[in-house]
Amino acid sequence: MKLIGFCGSLRKASFNRFLLNAAIELAPAGLTIDAHAIDGIPLFNADTEDPPPAAVASLRDALATAAGLLIATPEYNAGVPAVTKNVVDWLSRPPGKTVLKGKPVGLIGASPGMFGTVRAQIHLRASLDNTGAVVMPSPQVFVGQCKDKFDADGRLADEKTRAFLAKYLEALVVWIAKVSPN
Repeated sequence: MKLIGFCGSLRKASFNRFLLNAAIELAPAGLTIDAHAIDGIPLFNADTEDPPPAAVASLRDALATAAGLLIATPEYNAGVPAVTKNVVDWLSRPPGKTVLKGKPVGLIGASPGMFGTVRAQIHLRASLDNTGAVVMPSPQVFVGQCKDKFDADGRLADEKTRAFLAKYLEALVVWIAKVSPN
């Protein structure tokens, strides 16, 4: 099973990039997660969507053949970062033919705050639901106080969090198999 993953931050040393890397590392046997960079995706503009920019077309094509999508989202100002929402907006197009319709989606996130990315994920779930994507309801991954969970090299070092993320990925595989039409 192959998933497409992206980090909803443009920052090179993003905790969510580190969390996505940990998910790639901890993926159970039979699961691969291909990380896609989003820094080449421009702001959504309906005037430029036909044909879509090359970075958008590449991500859409990859997602079309993948079993699902994994988003590692930060939380900015109690909500979804603009770059994360922008990617969802591009993937939701064209109307009626979105690559997200029926696509299983997993959400994970890390934040230095106490509550992780709870609020960002609530907002992101609403947007994804509107596109017809199918977001895994539980378990959920909200890595709070993440500065204490990663080492100086960006590796997820907290064993309890690593174990939970590994279990989450196992649950995601089972859930995708259950909700996927193929």
